[in-house]
Amino acid sequence: MDSLSDVELGGMSQDERARALGMTTEQLTGRTMLLEFDPDEEPNLTYPWAPDVDFNKRNELDADGLTTTEVNTRVRELMEEGHGTIVIRNPRGMHGLGVGILNRLNLIFEGSLGYFGVGLIDGPNVRINGRVGWSCGENMMSGTVVVEKNAGSTFGAALRGGDLVCRGSVGSRTGIDMKGGTIIVGGDTGALSGFMMQRGRIIVCGDAGKNLGDSMYDGNIFIGGSIRSLGVDAVEAELTDHDCRWLERKLGLHGMVPEGGVGGFTKIVAGKQLWNYDNLEPTEKKLIL
Repeated sequence: MDSLSDVELGGMSQDERARALGMTTEQLTGRTMLLEFDPDEEPNLTYPWAPDVDFNKRNELDADGLTTTEVNTRVRELMEEGHGTIVIRNPRGMHGLGVGILNRLNLIFEGSLGYFGVGLIDGPNVRINGRVGWSCGENMMSGTVVVEKNAGSTFGAALRGGDLVCRGSVGSRTGIDMKGGTIIVGGDTGALSGFMMQRGRIIVCGDAGKNLGDSMYDGNIFIGGSIRSLGVDAVEAELTDHDCRWLERKLGLHGMVPEGGVGGFTKIVAGKQLWNYDNLEPTEKKLIL
């Protein structure tokens, strides 16, 4: 679309101006029915500049003595050379490793990562044979990330797609501002998990800390153990047969189905009392909060 002049925009209604500028004015009164793109269109799912890689072409990179920038740059160079499987040895808890990878790739870390590991990714399959610090998988778009041990707080912050898995336990605020995808935790999760989540699913095989699902707008949280307390506008819902089949399939993909099955999980959803918060009278707000 050609750019519009101020005069042309001035002659339009507010709704017409929003659409002309590529924006929408959809009211957030429930689950959206707006289609942003056609999933069958290949250009929408791949990047035209992404290098063609061969998963059978493998390379190992020793991160010992290198900076974060040097490691990430070398990973991109190896992808440009066609390597589809990259093993990084001796990460030694470095921060910001593996971020911003927008390509198909098997990426294996032989060790632990620090803060903000493998964030802003779209496509790679990552395995971390160790622990991770805060904000692992932040703003992840697609692919899989599997952490073999424990993870810090804000695990999967603003997650948008893909599977983010921790076989151990995670810290507080897991899935904060989550917008899609699936988070799976084999152990326990801390306080305020699912805080302000908007879409997606969180599965915790163990226990959940206080204020679970606080101010969540949409999405589902499944807890296999006990829940210390629910947050504002988070309520328990019926665990359906469909939920159980989905849990068995999703957990089965990662070999994490509990011995007792999934029938004992508790399902938490939004109570939807805060959807139209700005329209509430002050007395009604007090009742909710």
